[in-house]
Amino acid sequence: MSRFPDKFMIGASTAAHQVEGSNTNSDYWAMEHLKHTNFNEPSLNAVDHYNRYEEDIRLMAEAGLNTYRFSIEWARIEPEEGKFDEAETEHYRKVLKCCRDHGIEPVVTMMHFTSPVWLIQKGGWESESTVKYFAGYCAYVAEKLGDLMHYVITINEANMGLQVAAIAERYKRQMMAKRREGKKNKKDKNMEGTAQVGMNFNKMLKNMFWQGFENKKVFGTKKPQIFVSARTPEGDILVMRAHQAARDAMKKVHPELLIGLSLSLHDIQAVDGGDAAAKHEWEEEFTHYLPYIKDDDFFGLQNYTRSLIGPDGICPVPEGAEITQMEYEFYPQALEHVIRRVHEEYTKAGKKNMPIMVTENGIATEDDTRRVAFIDEAAKGVEACIADHIPVIGYCHWSLLDNFEWQKGFSMKFGLIAVDRSTMKRMPKKSLYFLGQL
Repeated sequence: MSRFPDKFMIGASTAAHQVEGSNTNSDYWAMEHLKHTNFNEPSLNAVDHYNRYEEDIRLMAEAGLNTYRFSIEWARIEPEEGKFDEAETEHYRKVLKCCRDHGIEPVVTMMHFTSPVWLIQKGGWESESTVKYFAGYCAYVAEKLGDLMHYVITINEANMGLQVAAIAERYKRQMMAKRREGKKNKKDKNMEGTAQVGMNFNKMLKNMFWQGFENKKVFGTKKPQIFVSARTPEGDILVMRAHQAARDAMKKVHPELLIGLSLSLHDIQAVDGGDAAAKHEWEEEFTHYLPYIKDDDFFGLQNYTRSLIGPDGICPVPEGAEITQMEYEFYPQALEHVIRRVHEEYTKAGKKNMPIMVTENGIATEDDTRRVAFIDEAAKGVEACIADHIPVIGYCHWSLLDNFEWQKGFSMKFGLIAVDRSTMKRMPKKSLYFLGQL
């Protein structure tokens, strides 16, 4: 049933904090345990992938997958500034070796949203010092593990901070307008669904005051600049500089590494006079990053749905449309549209042959038949792009396991494999085998 070239990378993705468990030195762990937390529940031992990675990788290989995109946890490797944990480093060597032993190509993400608490205490992702700290961490990992690595993503969804800033501002305006009108906003959840990450904007607004005092105790500031904080324009460019510094530092140790980053992209479609607004949205989401990433070795593309843009910005999901657990519109066709648009932008920039790897694409649903349908339609789009000589080199589905969807907790079912968290028993779904057959 194979629908792709022999060397095409078909796999699944995870993020360390969402699956490993007990990531006690990270900023997210600290925030999950605040009294006035924005999280529905803490991650705790998550789905224990830290101890069960061998079983999970074996299940991938048996299903026919050949690629595993996962992240190395900075807070484990460098729990204190300048102090690297050799035992944790060796753990990730074992994960990489396990992938190789099972014929799985590892795609390693160096930073997937979570950071060490000490980094946030030093100013986090709006501080100039983070550029050198991140480069130093990445250089260390390259030195210790680079012999088993090939594809590396420095930063996951490097544009998430700007997206969060825009969504938070829209959400605040929406809530204030409704309060003035004395009405409850029935579309609050749909606004949360415009972010391709699990966030609770209602809780964020409600907890803001008291949370400031708790943050002060943990991070030394009322407004810690974690990676998914609302980003300033200056912070946005700082993230790009951190990427470039990390890329250069890793290549200095292992020049053969293929390095890029990933961006969260929507299929932006203009409706009813929204052309100018849609153009601006795409510039914010993608094109203004091109000068900083055009010399990378590949691009990590992450897409889940589309955004309809009118003259006043993002429109609600169309009436009657199928909605996922994350309040996204079920729209797998978005992936092909975004791949084509990214390729077009790279071509304009003189990088026509820039390899594109789909590093995340998926759906949160209890109904696995809809996940199979989503994968099937998304795969058809990828096939069509390859047929048109667009250099798509891989597709990694989000996610391998039902896991901890950030502020939303464990209720969002993105996985190809279900997990009984009382026993940690793995239960592969039909979608896993369907993906493997591709």
